[in-house]
Amino acid sequence: MMAQLIAFATFAMLAAGISYYGVRVYARPARMLEQLRERAPVSKPRTGESEGEQRGHAVTRVMQLAGEKIPISPQAASMAKRYLVAAGFRSEDAIRVLYGIKAVLSVLLLLIALGLVNAVTARPQLRLAILGAAACLGWFGPGMALEALVKRRQEIIRLSLPDALDLTVVCVEAGHGLDQAFVRVAQELRLTHKEICDEFRLVTLEMRAGKRRADALRNLAERTGEPELRKLVAIMVQADRFGTSVGDSLRAHADFMRIQRGQNAEERANKVGVKLVFPIFFCILPSMFVVTAGPGVLAIMNHLLPALRQAGGN
Repeated sequence: MMAQLIAFATFAMLAAGISYYGVRVYARPARMLEQLRERAPVSKPRTGESEGEQRGHAVTRVMQLAGEKIPISPQAASMAKRYLVAAGFRSEDAIRVLYGIKAVLSVLLLLIALGLVNAVTARPQLRLAILGAAACLGWFGPGMALEALVKRRQEIIRLSLPDALDLTVVCVEAGHGLDQAFVRVAQELRLTHKEICDEFRLVTLEMRAGKRRADALRNLAERTGEPELRKLVAIMVQADRFGTSVGDSLRAHADFMRIQRGQNAEERANKVGVKLVFPIFFCILPSMFVVTAGPGVLAIMNHLLPALRQAGGN
């Protein structure tokens, strides 16, 4: 049994190392994600592309072809599209690529589990459970990773909102309209706050295409799904509807967001003491007990217990 565990651990380490090297060198997931965010031709590589970019195009194309073979219900497609847009993937082929990644990863993990299940256990029920867990992990893993990307992007947008609001207030008070203010913010903050600038740029493009300002702002809230941005959109829509000062409303909301961020930081700091109870009790306290009481216990076992045994024998 020990030899099987050692062989399994060695194989797992080698597989993990080879997979990591292959993903970093050949697949280039970061490049593939950038291709999904912006529509780009995948059949004909652009001139001047590097070898890594061409491989990223090939991987994206393979995933897209695999996803096209999978039937998708309209409800699942709508939900997946909402998550992909919230994560920043606006390509029309992003849904197919996502389902292609799910299918390929499920088959890959299932094959790996088939090769290793005999070395892990001999029980057929446990083998079936391991195979099912591997397939489920391959299918639902990309979805969980996508949700994590959505939460990360929402947090980035939430942290960049106060700076964007301050610059918007400055532009509005300087005489710009709200449309021109969004354009100016997208230009000035594109290096430091890329996500919020992309969203503002989409709002301006929708308004230039003829969509009403209120509808474009509501689409902004629906795309990101960030609660703070929803509040901001509600304030701007109400100010535009009733003719109140947009600059005063935005300045008040920016101050409110900073106060709320400070209160959230204080709340998290107050929770630290409670959260440290379990790590201290289960990790630090046993170590301190071993260090402080260990020598005394060893001395008692080496000297006192033999003396008690001799006294009892006499």
